[in-house]
Amino acid sequence: MNLSNLDLNLVVALRALLEERNVTRAGQRIGLTQPAMSAALARLRRHFDDPLLSRTGSRYDLTPLGAVLLDRAATACDVLERTFTSQATFDPATDSREFTLISSDYGATVLGVPLARVLHDEAPGVHLTFHQTSPILQENLGTLLSTVDGLLLPHGVIDGFPAVELFSDQWVCLVAEGNPEVGDELTLDQLAHLPWAVYQRAYDAPVTRQLSMLGISPHVDVSVSSFHLLPMLVANTRRVALVQKRLTELFPAFGVRVLPSPFPSVPLQEAMWWHPAHAQDAGHAWLRKVIREVGQAVTNS
Repeated sequence: MNLSNLDLNLVVALRALLEERNVTRAGQRIGLTQPAMSAALARLRRHFDDPLLSRTGSRYDLTPLGAVLLDRAATACDVLERTFTSQATFDPATDSREFTLISSDYGATVLGVPLARVLHDEAPGVHLTFHQTSPILQENLGTLLSTVDGLLLPHGVIDGFPAVELFSDQWVCLVAEGNPEVGDELTLDQLAHLPWAVYQRAYDAPVTRQLSMLGISPHVDVSVSSFHLLPMLVANTRRVALVQKRLTELFPAFGVRVLPSPFPSVPLQEAMWWHPAHAQDAGHAWLRKVIREVGQAVTNS
């Protein structure tokens, strides 16, 4: 398809129509009159040869194709916005810019907090946004990375994209202070029989991947999307959890003990992954430089 034959304004109209499912509200959202929005919908219907919105009683529902286009239209708008806000030069002291990073609460804490301090001092016009990592982020990863500035994630999960190296960390275990089954050290047998609190989905949690290499299938009692919640889910229980050492040093948890891992856990090497489309953007290049420096400061701390 020749993009020069398309009116890219229709992408904006398509997103508004599919998200609002109402011609009047969609027009108000993007500053078009109701007749102009109706005309845009008619053009989109001719282009896709599909109604996109079908009336059901007093409301409009998405057709199957409309449902497919819902996320694609939002992604296309994000990509277009980033494309046309790219900068040949960037002055952090005077320019305004929003940077969006996807990260777990661990990455947002260990790297995001000192990064926000640097931006506060050096780039008063910069706004930093963190979005929570999704368990299904590897699906359509290229599209996802093209719509944000970076993804904070350790090596071993994704590859094939450029990365800014940040810092390393070690995994340690948490058990309740009053757990009578655990002494000064954990054993592999205890890891196999004690219940676990884990980050993300049980079958692909960090501890599951590591223990599977030892032939151990952990009994997962509870799964959460926050590393910060794990100490509270371990305290006053028989549970055990695997967390990053730097997190336990930043936020000492009450009611739990930090014990070394009884197996040689794979070290964690954190990085910021980004899409090659951002390579020549001056603002993004500046962000990569600052993040690399902050990561080095974390390493030396």
